[in-house]
Amino acid sequence: MLFPKKVKFRKWHTGRQNAKKLAKAVDTRGVEISFGSYGLKALKYGRLSSNEIEAARKVMTRYATKSGKVWVRIFPDRPFTQKPPEVKLGKGKGEPMGFTAPVKAGRILFEIDGVPDNVAQEALRKAGTKISVKTKVVSRNMM
Repeated sequence: MLFPKKVKFRKWHTGRQNAKKLAKAVDTRGVEISFGSYGLKALKYGRLSSNEIEAARKVMTRYATKSGKVWVRIFPDRPFTQKPPEVKLGKGKGEPMGFTAPVKAGRILFEIDGVPDNVAQEALRKAGTKISVKTKVVSRNMM
């Protein structure tokens, strides 16, 4: 699982939850394929947990074998908190449970290179099923 070595603040503010504004949120950085030939692009806003990222990475590396290379372009650095089950309201904010990576539409999440085209597309498609945001496979030629 990915998580930062050290954080300045244990707990963050929750952030905006307006679904209409988040649906329009489009990323401006990390929107082009930089390293590989194929990439997995997010189409909607979402927060990806470190477990989701790790599961997708494992699927891709299994397909990449020894000749292929996989790049993870996102990192979970946003802590999220959760209260234990069956606890009444009040008594402060819950304890930190893990880390998430906020992802806006257009962001390239993963890249792959060094494998045949059909293998790369299948690896990225399977990785997309492990992630809670809607994604699509893009290639360097398409951009």
